[in-house]
Amino acid sequence: MSARTRLAAHRGGALLWPENSLRAFRESIALGADLLELDLRLSADGRVVVVHDLTLERVSDAQGPVGERTAAELARVRLRAPDGSLSDEGIPTLEQVLELVAPSGTGLLLEVKGPTPRDNVLFERVERGEVRITPGPQYPGLVESTVAAVRAAGMLDRVNVMGFNPDAVRQARALTPPVAATFLVAAGHVTLVEAQPVDAVAWAAGLGATDVGLEHTLASAPVVAAAHAAGLRVGVWTVNAEADMGRMLDLGVDVLTTDRPDLARRVLGR
Repeated sequence: MSARTRLAAHRGGALLWPENSLRAFRESIALGADLLELDLRLSADGRVVVVHDLTLERVSDAQGPVGERTAAELARVRLRAPDGSLSDEGIPTLEQVLELVAPSGTGLLLEVKGPTPRDNVLFERVERGEVRITPGPQYPGLVESTVAAVRAAGMLDRVNVMGFNPDAVRQARALTPPVAATFLVAAGHVTLVEAQPVDAVAWAAGLGATDVGLEHTLASAPVVAAAHAAGLRVGVWTVNAEADMGRMLDLGVDVLTTDRPDLARRVLGR
């Protein structure tokens, strides 16, 4: 495991700049973020585009589902800044982000989203207290298209495919060569099935993931120790308060994901 906690700018630094925008990614690279975290969906014309929400209302001046617009149309919407004002930024494609990031040494955490409003996974407690994790719907070919774009950019060793959907993790790890992959677990998932936070480590390991990505309230010394003992890296999200950042640093997590990369940089002593 890495002895150094790496700083990941969540959606490029969503409390500082328009989220998932080229400006946010450019600014976070300049700030010295080790990683950029971004969200991936498919446009109406099958392009991989970088946007978190299923619909456009919250993040832009447009309305309606992301998947009903072409990549060219999405590029023309105006993304909102953190204060709600409209910026000159549009929704980029993954290829545009890769072109921006390639000359730097920055890595990418690529969260694969799904075509439904929920987080595309169902947790259930079944007989003998076992937990069954059922994948939800996926965008057809999104993982494959994502990795193909990354491969074409020569950046396979700098990316990590992330998802709440177990199938996204399995697909990334089944590729040749296998791509690093994070299974994401929210606190609500653990509570729903009356599990313990450390159980998330076993869930991720069982999928063949290289990393477990935890809502930061799940992280503790035993959880981090269990993950490292299992050969998994630990990422935590979304850590925006200085006290929480300090606690995560003390725990020795491998990746700290935050909307405030400027604050995290100071806490990490950069």
